[in-house]
Order: sequence, then C-alpha cells, then structure tokens
Amino acid sequence: MASGPQIGSPAPDFTLPGGVLTGDTFERRDHTLSAARGRAVVLAFYPGDNTAVCTKQLCSYSSGLETFEGLDAEVWGISPQGVDSHESFARDHDLRMPLLADTGRETARAYGVTAPGIGVRRSVFLIGPDGVLRWKHVALLGATFQSLDTLAEQLSGIRTA
Repeated sequence: MASGPQIGSPAPDFTLPGGVLTGDTFERRDHTLSAARGRAVVLAFYPGDNTAVCTKQLCSYSSGLETFEGLDAEVWGISPQGVDSHESFARDHDLRMPLLADTGRETARAYGVTAPGIGVRRSVFLIGPDGVLRWKHVALLGATFQSLDTLAEQLSGIRTA
C-alpha cells in the first residue's frame, strides 16, 4: 500500500467532478480542494455507492452535517463511481454532502488508498483550513468506518491547534 501524504504535510490538491443534493436538485460541478481553503475538509474515500458499509458511513456523515458545520468543516465523499451513480446514491439515501467521482483513481493514488480487488480503501483524511493534512485513518479491511464522534473530536483538535 502506498503511504500517501504524511500528517503535517500539504494535502495533495485535486479537482474532481461531482455533485451535491440540495433540495430536489443534484447540483453538478467540479470540486477543487485548494478552493476550500479557510475551512477544514473531511475527505471520506469509500469503495462504492450503494454498498452496505459505505451507505451506513455516508448516511452517518450526512445526518451529522450540522456537527461538521459547527466545526467549520465540509465533508466530501470520494469513490471511483461516476457522477450519475453518485446522483442516484444521493437521491436514494438523501445524502447532502458533495460526492466526487474519482473514476481514474488518480486522487486515491495520490492519497495512497488504492487497493487491489476493492479499488479504494475506506479512509478519512482531515485537511486543516491551511491545506495541511492534520489526521488520517486508512482501513485495512474497511468493514467499519470512523464515527462522526471520532471525526468531530479530531476536528475540534484542529481548530484549537
């Protein structure tokens, strides 16, 4: 497994197509990490739309968006499926955070989370408002995910650091 960025180093920048469900509209646009400077960003890499653990994970994060907002953070879900798949996934589960399509897995490679068989390891990277990687968790098997409480605790540490 590639190591990816180290804590304390600048997070690899990227631009990916994606969309976010707002009301009944799925707004499609490109998302660029460096354009989010000034706020913390939670990058949640996940293997696939509409799979059991991924659905639980993203539903948990989506239902906790107020917590993330209160910590001045955004949450972006990233997986190898295309934007059409993401739109269906967002609509099926009322997911309200941007879902980004890393179809060529270039961003997953830059973060060291590609894996044979599943394509992308379930992982979370917390990027500080300055664009520096502050915390990460990369799952070996991916049968579980980092909880909202764990992420909120880590984000609180970023804000006070």
